[in-house]
Amino acid sequence: MTLCLRMNKKTIDFITLGCSKNLVDSERLMGLFEAHGYHVTHDSDHPQGEIVVINTCGFIEDAKQESIDTILEFAQARTEGRIEGLYVMGCLSERYLADLEEEIPEVDGWYGKFNYKELLNTIGTIDTITHPAPRKLTTPRHYAYIKISEGCDRHCAYCAIPIITGKHQSRPMDDILEEVRDLVSKGTKEFQIIAQELTYYGIDIDGKQHIAELIEKMADIEGVEWIRLHYAYPAHFPWDLLRVMREKKNVCNYLDIALQHISDHMLSRMQRHVTKEETYELVRRMREEVPGIHLRTTLMVGFPGETEEDYQELLEFTRWARFERMGAFAYSEEDGTYSAEHYQDDVPADVKQARLDRLMRIQQQISAEIEGAKVGQTIRVVIDRMDGDWFVGRSEFCSPEVDPEVLIPASEALTIGEFYDVRVTGAEEFDLYATTQL
Repeated sequence: MTLCLRMNKKTIDFITLGCSKNLVDSERLMGLFEAHGYHVTHDSDHPQGEIVVINTCGFIEDAKQESIDTILEFAQARTEGRIEGLYVMGCLSERYLADLEEEIPEVDGWYGKFNYKELLNTIGTIDTITHPAPRKLTTPRHYAYIKISEGCDRHCAYCAIPIITGKHQSRPMDDILEEVRDLVSKGTKEFQIIAQELTYYGIDIDGKQHIAELIEKMADIEGVEWIRLHYAYPAHFPWDLLRVMREKKNVCNYLDIALQHISDHMLSRMQRHVTKEETYELVRRMREEVPGIHLRTTLMVGFPGETEEDYQELLEFTRWARFERMGAFAYSEEDGTYSAEHYQDDVPADVKQARLDRLMRIQQQISAEIEGAKVGQTIRVVIDRMDGDWFVGRSEFCSPEVDPEVLIPASEALTIGEFYDVRVTGAEEFDLYATTQL
């Protein structure tokens, strides 16, 4: 069934689940609706709109379950008449469309990851988009996420992303740079550059990696204060990117690069196309060429066939690399992936959890030592918000939502969205305390 709501333009509540790449899609769609006269809200604590649009995640089991639970919650509201329309888009419905349509008929319309703009015609009277519309930022005005590509050509054995998103497609460089200029003109100062695999940028256009060129041109745009890079890949890393990071002061000394494992046995089975030796050299060279760089990575334990020897190599690597930021998770089998079809999930769940817990204990100690060493240093921060008795800020080494924050007494009367030099006065495992009184 499809609602006919063409007489009165109503409020649409958007709910975004999953990663920042999904968030960008929601912001684009929200901007289109707002440009055509609708009132839109995002992730409100108590949605009040007549229509709800849920942008789902379908990456791993926990994310899929969160998406399903959210859909079911609003399906109940739809049945009870508390909302007039319920629409679902994003990765989960891209991957499981037929099953979801059958199992949750209360949803008025299902859209995937790429056809979600059809909602404009389904909900309203908009058959074609007659003019470009700016994104409606859901973040504080001073920072935004910039998605430079979609899809992924790296077919890691465990990963469902290529199944969901398809092949890598780079956005035209001019389009990206124009979006940055437009956001700068509206007060945005900090840009999180995101992609499923940003170092592959440009390969599908002319066979060459153009990420360093893109970031260099972005850094030259007047008003861009910080650029931060997310989701690099270790194989065939574009070394010129380190030169750009070193030479351009507004390119943060920060790189998010998922390494997953270190033993050659695991890297081969994971189909990562990189070796243990190459990974050690990668980390060593990054730290050498960009002094003070903060590396964020993701590691996996319990992949099929992981032995105790493999695991010990991973612990040794973690102690050696001393990642400033690190997340880890236990392997879970994903439908349609190479590992699901060719490997037996043979590491017991309790072993996976024990390995994960020990790895995270080691990393927590490393994080505490790294943050503690910053006490007494002067760092530059941007103020994101006020929370109780504190202004909450971040340094160039901290991405929103996932990294440590810097807490400054509210008595110091700072301005949200502005940059300040602060002196670090204290440290906890993940957060710093600071003052502008240098």
